[in-house]
Amino acid sequence: MEIGIDTFVETTPDVRTGKTISHAERLRQVVEEIVLADQVGLDIFGVGEHHRKEFGDSATAVILAAAASRTQRIRLTSSVTVLSAVDPVRLFQQFATLDGISNGRAEIIAGRGSMVDAFPLFGYNLEDYDELFEEKLELLLKLRESEKVTWKGGHRPAFTDLGIYPRPVQNPLPVWIGSGGNPESAIRAGVLGLPLVLAIIGGSPIRFAPIVQLYKNAATRAGHDASKLRVAVHSLGYVADTTELAVEQYFPPTQASFNLFGKERGRGNYSRSYFDSERSLEGGLYVGDPETVANKIIHMRKELGFSRFILHLPVGTMPHEEVMRAIELLGTEVAPRVREEFAKSGD
Repeated sequence: MEIGIDTFVETTPDVRTGKTISHAERLRQVVEEIVLADQVGLDIFGVGEHHRKEFGDSATAVILAAAASRTQRIRLTSSVTVLSAVDPVRLFQQFATLDGISNGRAEIIAGRGSMVDAFPLFGYNLEDYDELFEEKLELLLKLRESEKVTWKGGHRPAFTDLGIYPRPVQNPLPVWIGSGGNPESAIRAGVLGLPLVLAIIGGSPIRFAPIVQLYKNAATRAGHDASKLRVAVHSLGYVADTTELAVEQYFPPTQASFNLFGKERGRGNYSRSYFDSERSLEGGLYVGDPETVANKIIHMRKELGFSRFILHLPVGTMPHEEVMRAIELLGTEVAPRVREEFAKSGD
């Protein structure tokens, strides 16, 4: 059972001070967070990809590489790479380079992304949304299969028998499929025999159980051993020394962030009552003291059967020292509780 963190390197206004941290300062903070996560025994750290002023994570591989030489064990992943709007060759080269710097700790989570800011920036048409993803995923998987590749597609210049370098330490370089619960995405991951990451950011996580079953069924029909395929969950949350403190520190920036981006999508106000309902055992938020958060991870793992849990934090801008304390508690108190529970059953 792996436990880790991911971040979108948010640079939204601090609800307490009204000030907005610079991208440069927040980037340096994130590197410190990755180093701490490694030190306290977490298994994975992910960095997302966005291309707008509220986030500093447009160059994911660069951020992870900055932390690679300062860490020893923790795996380093994108979370997610917006594959439809990137050149798979450059993506593979970047993460193969990261894999070399980290001595075999790099991963890619490939997805479509929940925001479409990358499409106009890099000259892609949203009408090609699905076709771009399918074609680029095919090329990315081909790149990791062999040193020299021949390729012809509809959205990238063809090339014949060209070498792709550097080669990664891991063979193959791990590629996961990230999905917000789209059945087609889960089925595609199963057919390809790729591990699946489910982004569960609201509502009961248990509703994703049929998606997991679709994934496994598709894998079995395609000839893969579904028991060997891995499922990860990415969910929002926060850990503090007490549940009361966790709620006090986490709700204001979370509400501000949801309201900011929800307004763009025509959503209503993110209320305290909804927040509190999401903190319940069956809700989508993992917010509380270490025991509360650990118990919820244990409960949901039994329901969904995931082998990796990624806590997304922070949502909105929070003081760096509070984020660092949450990382420390996740690594030193939450993760040991969860691992001990499943070690008892040999799971």
